[in-house]
Amino acid sequence: MGQVKYHRVVIKLSGEALAEEEGAGIDPQRASNIAQRVSDIHAMGVDVGIVIGAGNLWRGREGLKWGMDRATADYMGMLATVMNALALMDALERINVPTRVQSAIEMRAVAEPYIRRRAMRHMEKGRVVIFGGGTGNPFFSTDTAAALRAADIGADALIKATKVDGVYDSDPKQNHGAKKFDKLTYIEALNLRLEVMDSTALSLCMENKLPIMVLNLWDNEALMKAIQGKNVGTIITE
Repeated sequence: MGQVKYHRVVIKLSGEALAEEEGAGIDPQRASNIAQRVSDIHAMGVDVGIVIGAGNLWRGREGLKWGMDRATADYMGMLATVMNALALMDALERINVPTRVQSAIEMRAVAEPYIRRRAMRHMEKGRVVIFGGGTGNPFFSTDTAAALRAADIGADALIKATKVDGVYDSDPKQNHGAKKFDKLTYIEALNLRLEVMDSTALSLCMENKLPIMVLNLWDNEALMKAIQGKNVGTIITE
């Protein structure tokens, strides 16, 4: 299988990764496809944490357009991330990958509360941990939650799994001449406003010297190559 370079990672998924074709809801087949990719690297002995967004179920900015309170809209999004986390947990456990969901917002009937040492212990026992509920606070994105959890549990890298094969200077779907970056520094990503992650998440990774890898989730080999330290997607470091 090749040598593993990153032994503990946090994978950041968008809610749309689970969405049905029209971009909303939860598609069980999509969840199964993601679970298989996670299973492949889990089988290599990698500790895996996952943070997932909620864009397939709720977008707070839509509520804001109608005058909804920002904090209320954000809390609704945090609850939606737990729904996605449970769907992904089910998909993983159906292929015999032991999984736990931890939530930053307490809901003990369906998820454990987020406790750093417990999360790390789960990983040491070979369990995948899915972190739901964002940071538990409004005004912070799930990108920031992913950076926070990765730093908190001592991850070797944060993997931003997307629909494109890296970071470009413009949208490659709209501009066929868009330039792809193989490597970037944190400062370059911030200054160029490339929208890889929000500035809070990028700054947190920079302060903790946490590499960010941006890759195409739907490339069958991209995630495994990234774990092995091979050139794939875009890497953001010092």
